[in-house]
Amino acid sequence: MKYLINTILFVLAFQMSLLAQKTSISGKIFNQEKQAVAGANITLKGTVRGVQSNQNGEYIIKSIPTGEYTVVVSNVGLKTQEVTVKVVENETKKIDFQMEDLSQTLNTIDVIANRGVRGNEHLAEVEGFSINATKKNEVILLDNINANLAMNNARQVFSRTPGISVWENDGSGIQLGVASRGLSPNRSWEFNVRMNGYDITPDPMGYPEAYYTPPMEVVDRIEIVRGASSLQYGSQFGGLMNFVMRKPDISTKFTVESQNTTGSNGLFSTFNYVGGTTGKLSYTAYYQKRVGNGWRDNSYFNTDHAHLALNYAVSNKLKIGAEVTYMTFQSQQAGGLTDAQFSQNARQSTRSRNWFSTPWLIPSVSAEYIFNEKSKLSFKAFGVIAERNSVGFTKAITETDDLKNRQVDRDFYANFGSELRFLTDYKLFGKSNTLATGFRYFKGNIDRKQLGKGTADADMNFEIVESLYPRDLAFKNTNTATFFENIFRFNDQFLITAGARIENINSTMDGRFALTNGQATNLSPISRTRTFALFGAGAEYHVTKQSEFYTNISQAYRPVLISDLTPPATTDIIDENLQDAKGFNFDFGYRGKINNFFNFDVDYFFLNYDNRIGTISQTNSAGQRFQYRTNLGRSVSQGFEGYLEFDALAALAPKAKLGSLSMFASIAFIDATYRDFRTTTVSNGQIVEGNLSGKRVENAPQKINRFGVTYAKKGLSVTWQMSDIGKAYSDALNTETPNAAATTGVIPAYQVQDLSANFKFLKHYNLKAGVNNLTDERYFTRRAGGYPGPGLLPADGRTFYVSAGVKF
Repeated sequence: MKYLINTILFVLAFQMSLLAQKTSISGKIFNQEKQAVAGANITLKGTVRGVQSNQNGEYIIKSIPTGEYTVVVSNVGLKTQEVTVKVVENETKKIDFQMEDLSQTLNTIDVIANRGVRGNEHLAEVEGFSINATKKNEVILLDNINANLAMNNARQVFSRTPGISVWENDGSGIQLGVASRGLSPNRSWEFNVRMNGYDITPDPMGYPEAYYTPPMEVVDRIEIVRGASSLQYGSQFGGLMNFVMRKPDISTKFTVESQNTTGSNGLFSTFNYVGGTTGKLSYTAYYQKRVGNGWRDNSYFNTDHAHLALNYAVSNKLKIGAEVTYMTFQSQQAGGLTDAQFSQNARQSTRSRNWFSTPWLIPSVSAEYIFNEKSKLSFKAFGVIAERNSVGFTKAITETDDLKNRQVDRDFYANFGSELRFLTDYKLFGKSNTLATGFRYFKGNIDRKQLGKGTADADMNFEIVESLYPRDLAFKNTNTATFFENIFRFNDQFLITAGARIENINSTMDGRFALTNGQATNLSPISRTRTFALFGAGAEYHVTKQSEFYTNISQAYRPVLISDLTPPATTDIIDENLQDAKGFNFDFGYRGKINNFFNFDVDYFFLNYDNRIGTISQTNSAGQRFQYRTNLGRSVSQGFEGYLEFDALAALAPKAKLGSLSMFASIAFIDATYRDFRTTTVSNGQIVEGNLSGKRVENAPQKINRFGVTYAKKGLSVTWQMSDIGKAYSDALNTETPNAAATTGVIPAYQVQDLSANFKFLKHYNLKAGVNNLTDERYFTRRAGGYPGPGLLPADGRTFYVSAGVKF
């Protein structure tokens, strides 16, 4: 024991002596015209250490141990350079780099400055600890988009991402509702939604609704990997949607930024950011306040977002970090409308006492260790401590609010998860290959309290006037998973990927289902454990250095949710053998670019969604009718997606100083239909069986097209875009004529236009402005059967915003 203690003390003392050293590497980065290159990445190969050059092209990497290092300098559009140097104690080694131009390839995420296309990019074949080769993926660079970021305008943010459907009933921008390939946009729950690589939903296994959306003003990029992401990230047919926040500024000790926005309906938003790097410590923090009345009557929102991130390089090999994110808001919900009310006045509201709030706390810690230039390890641990609270009069929109006690529903989430990932490059038959593998543990706890008797007030008050909630359920999920995926490279042009994932899920639920005259009706405890494997493979062929064919097929699944295990009534029965929905995604596409003036990505997709859960009527041995929830059938989504962006000025006049004129088209044809899905109806007291085969999947427009033009010169850029969205149905029976409560019926096709501009001047300042729904169209994207309706939920009419910002 004494020897062990002495050894630990010696190691700690040695480590502290290393930290105390003054050795550093510094210099300047400039281009062939001897101009300073800002934002270049300078890293020490095989370590976690790295910085960026500042506005003057200068850099410095401080407090490094003595030894030999390979300094790597890279920047978009410039050739990467490497220089090996040897530094001794207390030395400041000075190295300047003159960078040369380079034709851009698919292996980097390109940030387009003044000339060339300004649209989406693709993830590198290997990015961080993930393999993206062979997969359909997009990177939405927020700096490349002119959009109303203060309001998280999803229609603009996802404009260049083909096949993304958007629910636009939440004009406050608090919650995001998007989906792809004919899936449901309900709070983006068909995506595996993450922030900086970790989960931010209540429970990905049991309740994957994304109540929290990061403010787009602090998001650096959005990474979308379609269904083939299931091997590395797990559940959901839609794939991965990862919000990557701005990283700490590693070019300066201190950066401060403020963006302030005002607009229609009393909008005011202030976003304030600080960040920087001092020695081995990097930090970033932001606070956003957003308040407004909303476009409709009885609408109001007041949001607060805060985030703090710290990263510290303990040594050249080890980096640790911690983050904490908090959101709270008040949101008054205007409720739904009937079709007649919508036609008369889409801004009206008959619900003045409905409120919604979701306080959200997300802490996380991380560590990254680099063994050598080829192998590295990552660990993340995270939690979600949050609530979902609603209060209001929630009966059908055809009923008038009686101004009596409102209904209160509350969820409490306390979830914890961790992921360990390892990535290594290795040689096989003389070729370089890549292996990504990892392990995941997640434990979710949901405490659901519903049907509470609230106050008769009109303000946001979630107190109940009786001591108990009639419904009080506890839902627990434990998930462990392990995965691997490998890139096998046969030559410089051709590679294949193959991988597998093994999932183990244990779900339990118990508690009180109802309370009648003081008598409790308890739910029979439910416990389900299942273990299964997912497999996938893909291939990629590089036609040129700037274009490639890609294809993949990967199994996917969607877990049984808490709502699937909760019977609507005490007489309903849940299938004891209820299974997770399973299926697969297939992609075949061609993507690439021609120099800096043409980007493209076109593909065919096929999504098989089997074991979909539904409810049918049954009769027991006593002749009594009951509702039976079980796996009923499958649906198929298939179609074509295309993204094209062309800069006419860069192509026709590459040397002229005319600026950039970039035109894009994001188009998708989606055929989402049920192939075999049993149903039942009751006619003349008899159960009549039917089938949804051939019916279109609800909330799945066949046409999702978006077009736009951006002109940019020096600090000015202006973007016009149009969304052209096809007809959809709100129910699986494809009801054409709306019912009286407006919960079923057609969702008509619509077109909507947006105009946004951005002007940067004097290096530190910017002005932004725009008009959303330029022609003041009246349309809606959703009919809701429950909260925040029920009823038809109109999208916002014409609104404007003006914003001013400063950054030092």
